[in-house]
Amino acid sequence: MDTEADSLHAYPQKLCLIQLSIPGEDVLVDPLAGLDLSALWLALKDREIIMHGADYDLRMLYKTYEFVPKQVFDTMLAARLLGIPKFSLSDLVAKFFGVHMDKAPQKANWAMRPLTRRMIAYAVSDTKYLQPLADLLRRQLEAKGRIDWHAQLCDQLVRDCSRPQVDTDTEPWRIKGSTRLGPRALAVLHALWEWREHEARSANRPPFFVLRHDTLISIAESVAAHLPFDQLIPARFSPRRRAGLLAAVNKAMSIPDSQLPRQIVNPGRRQTPAEKMRLARLRSIRDRHAVKLKLDPALIASRATLIALAQDWEANAPALLPWQRELLKQGAPCRET
Repeated sequence: MDTEADSLHAYPQKLCLIQLSIPGEDVLVDPLAGLDLSALWLALKDREIIMHGADYDLRMLYKTYEFVPKQVFDTMLAARLLGIPKFSLSDLVAKFFGVHMDKAPQKANWAMRPLTRRMIAYAVSDTKYLQPLADLLRRQLEAKGRIDWHAQLCDQLVRDCSRPQVDTDTEPWRIKGSTRLGPRALAVLHALWEWREHEARSANRPPFFVLRHDTLISIAESVAAHLPFDQLIPARFSPRRRAGLLAAVNKAMSIPDSQLPRQIVNPGRRQTPAEKMRLARLRSIRDRHAVKLKLDPALIASRATLIALAQDWEANAPALLPWQRELLKQGAPCRET
């Protein structure tokens, strides 16, 4: 199975196509056609679904249909666990089957109807090789004794992608680069963010098509410093859009000082000497296993995970998968007897 959405062409994005390959047949399902797909999800829910890089697809399927497969075999995760350096679907299909896939339609607008013949061919190719690829990778995982590792990763993926999305970020406008802004610049950034959200939804276009993050930051900095910023506004802006941006700026500049957004300074936490030693030991253990197993070290544990483990092994080790915990257990602090 695979899916296509219109994230590059619409805001908010929506699921536009579902591709399925079953023995002897490749099928395209149109989620935009108003069909009742409940029978499809009923037929699939207890089957193993083969996907490649399933994270985004699973999230879209859960968001749109609340569909949660019983089991997934992710061919990208399988390739990574085998230490294959190039693990995109097109790379794997070329490597194992000698077929070069046409990836040009990848960024097409999948909400358009009718689909072009080239888009249809692309969509079908994204699933027709998954079954033979999965069979091949499964045999290699079994030969290396890593099939259970893969199952654990896939189960975790299904769990992570099948949780209701709770928006814990109450201030999404605090984008990268905003921590260096003062209170007045933050007020401008906040106003520009809200204006851009409205523009993006009205135009049904992703926000970055309206104005990039870094441009928002630059305008906010310039306005707060009373510097010219007209050159930062894209020349393609219509008079209406330009007027809307200027109105947002003027609104932010009229906010009283007492009501300006506060600066958030992350004081961080310095590692103790003991934590630094444990981190170095954990990193050494992880990297040694990664070299021996020919794996990306991040598959075993990310840097953030190692830092958390160094700080408190007992509290954070349960978040590891069993195979990851087994590889890193030498770095666990010794208990006194």
